[in-house]
Amino acid sequence: MVSTLRERLVRSAATVDSSVTLLADFQRWFRERVDADESRVEIIPFEAMRGWEFAPDTHNLVHETGRFFSVEGLRVRMPGAPVEEWRQPILHQPEIGILGILVKDFDGVPHFLMQAKMEPGNHGGLQLSPTVQATRSNYTGVHKGRAVPYVEYFQQAERHRVLADVRQSEQGSWFFRKRNRNMLVEVAPEADVEVRDGFRWLTLGQLHHLLAVEDLVNMDARSVLACLPHSPLDSEETLPVPEAHSRHRDADILSWITGLRTEREVFTERIPLRETTGWHRSAHRISHESGRFFSVMAVDVTAGGREVRSWTQPMIEPHGPGVAAFLLAYADMVPHVLVQARAEPGYTDVVELAPTVQCTPRNYIHLPEGATPPFLREVVEAPADRVRFDTVLSEEGGRFFHAFNRYLVVETEMSAVPEEPSHYRWMAVRQLLDLIRHSYYVNVEARTLIACLHSLAV
Repeated sequence: MVSTLRERLVRSAATVDSSVTLLADFQRWFRERVDADESRVEIIPFEAMRGWEFAPDTHNLVHETGRFFSVEGLRVRMPGAPVEEWRQPILHQPEIGILGILVKDFDGVPHFLMQAKMEPGNHGGLQLSPTVQATRSNYTGVHKGRAVPYVEYFQQAERHRVLADVRQSEQGSWFFRKRNRNMLVEVAPEADVEVRDGFRWLTLGQLHHLLAVEDLVNMDARSVLACLPHSPLDSEETLPVPEAHSRHRDADILSWITGLRTEREVFTERIPLRETTGWHRSAHRISHESGRFFSVMAVDVTAGGREVRSWTQPMIEPHGPGVAAFLLAYADMVPHVLVQARAEPGYTDVVELAPTVQCTPRNYIHLPEGATPPFLREVVEAPADRVRFDTVLSEEGGRFFHAFNRYLVVETEMSAVPEEPSHYRWMAVRQLLDLIRHSYYVNVEARTLIACLHSLAV
């Protein structure tokens, strides 16, 4: 009898030790690679960057090739927001990269090819990353470095079985309309895939265990894993989920999102970096006069195992850790999460579905009490017996320097939120997974939490 994809994924989620990789062996291997890693990241003044300059007319921070990305200014107006108008630096990276994980069955159990990858913004150096994590400039050779391993599986995906292939957004507060292609591609069990140095096959069960380890599984891997078409959290009794068991019908959810995208006013305009009033440039930082939000800074990187061994670049450095949390509740055994429709200036289509809580708490200290994000206290002060997931994880280390969020899943009762605020809805996890198949519906922080929700079935 041929197993369905969902059955195989459930089997993989239940497998913590496989014929290919024992979890303890992987953990030992990863520690050895961390210990052997000789990468170095040094914070430098802007003038010490190689190949980067502040453009004379705009003061935008740009690369001499005109590729990779730039640091520009953005003028924002959001009527009705706690702060309605502001200007800020923002990363502009119009090219679309590939985030891809290769999948292969071993003894009927799907395994995922992951790599130990260094990024300059990672606090601990190496993190567990997708098979391919590359910008278009990288995989087309603009950096004049080595070829990106395994990229051909994703550029020629039609030769294999595509499990997921969707363009997704990234942080809309720091990126202007940034998109990456998130892919899961399965090769035939008999295919001969060379396992290169720095790569290992892992089951979903192993990945779920590793998600609970602080600062180990990187943002890009979490984003791709969230795109899996099935969740091990669903039981046989609730699949497929009838709409009668969902708090809201699918059509009503789509109408709610479309209505907010139509009615919510978010006005953005790219402007020269020199026109970002309230932001000041020193030798080492571009920072807000209040000391809040984030800074733009520069690093000099020496890395082993990368396509290019040495480079310099600007980065975003957040001021303070963030919190991203889902409230989780069950209706007729069907898991639901409370999502918010959140507007960020860099989004492509006004709002995306975000966690129940997504904020950097220190950024709200100066605002009136009513501006504090809803449900923040409910998640950060939740009793321990209600907390189903609680781990500090890093954001994308290629552009953000030591950016952390505390990711939480807190179980509650739907009756604890008797009336949903206008920008919030209870959604079945299945409904979120359906929307992830389409671009720009579920934001990157919510995708991390969906990957974390998958792991709760372990």
